[in-house]
Amino acid sequence: MNINFKTLIIMEDKILNEKESLELISKMIQNSQQKIKQGNGLTFLIFGYTTLAISLLVYYFLKTTQNNWYNLVWLGIPVIGFILLYFFKKDKPKYAKTYIDRVVNNVWTVIGSAVFLVSFTAGFVRIPVLPILILLLGMATAITGLVIKFRPVVIGGVLGIISFVLPFVMFGYEQVLIYGICVFVMMVIPGHILNYKGRKANV
Repeated sequence: MNINFKTLIIMEDKILNEKESLELISKMIQNSQQKIKQGNGLTFLIFGYTTLAISLLVYYFLKTTQNNWYNLVWLGIPVIGFILLYFFKKDKPKYAKTYIDRVVNNVWTVIGSAVFLVSFTAGFVRIPVLPILILLLGMATAITGLVIKFRPVVIGGVLGIISFVLPFVMFGYEQVLIYGICVFVMMVIPGHILNYKGRKANV
């Protein structure tokens, strides 16, 4: 097989262009992951702290009144969470959604729908709702960590998955406290680490 000098030049240019293309794609993926890391840091913190605060309120009301109607306070989590998220993000620059964005959003949409369904069903059927919610949130957190390739988020999610058994060994309203603590560990702590890494990357 005869390959002349001109053919070699063309092949070399083609290989170089392919290499540059792969590097460009890799860079775009890294930038997208970095952007999502920063955004998820804020999301984890808002919903993590909101869930912890609501858990403490529900625990206090149930403990002092034994009135199960105070479980309706749980509805404050999505309401307060999304309102805070809107106000914190409204002044931030807008970016075009990438494939990784859509994957993370879809994961939380599916898991969020499951959380709502379980919570709604618990109003009519006696089920261990808090362990199921811990398990679902732990799965979503772990998957998010794997997608954005950030180990602390993966670890937080795995700890959440493992800790879903804790409410089963607790009695009474202490299960509510355990739920708040589990969410704090799986979302708030990784959220602070994400924010720190995001600020450090922008320096």
